[in-house]
Amino acid sequence: MQSLTNRSKQVSQKEMTFGESIYLPAIFTGLMITIRHFFSKKITIRYPEVKKKFSTVYRGLHVLKKDEEGRERCTACGLCALSCPAEAITMEAAERKKGEESLYREEKYAARYEINFLRCIFCGLCEEACPKEAIFLTSEELAPSKLDRGDLIFGKDKLVEKVHHPNGKIRGGGPLEQRLYHGDATYLSTFEGIANS
Repeated sequence: MQSLTNRSKQVSQKEMTFGESIYLPAIFTGLMITIRHFFSKKITIRYPEVKKKFSTVYRGLHVLKKDEEGRERCTACGLCALSCPAEAITMEAAERKKGEESLYREEKYAARYEINFLRCIFCGLCEEACPKEAIFLTSEELAPSKLDRGDLIFGKDKLVEKVHHPNGKIRGGGPLEQRLYHGDATYLSTFEGIANS
């Protein structure tokens, strides 16, 4: 029977020569490749002095967006929590009170909204599920690394942007932590002006 792809090859079991059996030519070829890389141009960058600009589709730290008038977009519908495969999002809904029209866009809002970054896998399904375009994964901020597990559960105080930014992938009001921010970074392959340490 003939294969569907027609890519099958006959393999021959030939005897190795004396030179092949002592492996010296193969070791010498491998060493030559290693030595050649010593003299090639380096592509390594010195993080954090030099930062590489991320792609626009990079999925970084979460941000809860505000609308043009500075009101929270989230209506606590729960679709982001339902779509999360890691079950990292928890929220509690509350009714908007009289006089809070400038804070919340809809009559129902998220009184408590938390993301557990110990569980989050940064898949972006919460971003896709949100009908109000309230949650985005930024394209410029790295996920934080902390020593205390409690510091990796982010509430609304860390998730909601300070001021409205029209681009959903950018946190309005600046990054949460400057050391994890890559928005103004440029890719550099040389280290001019950086002191050796």
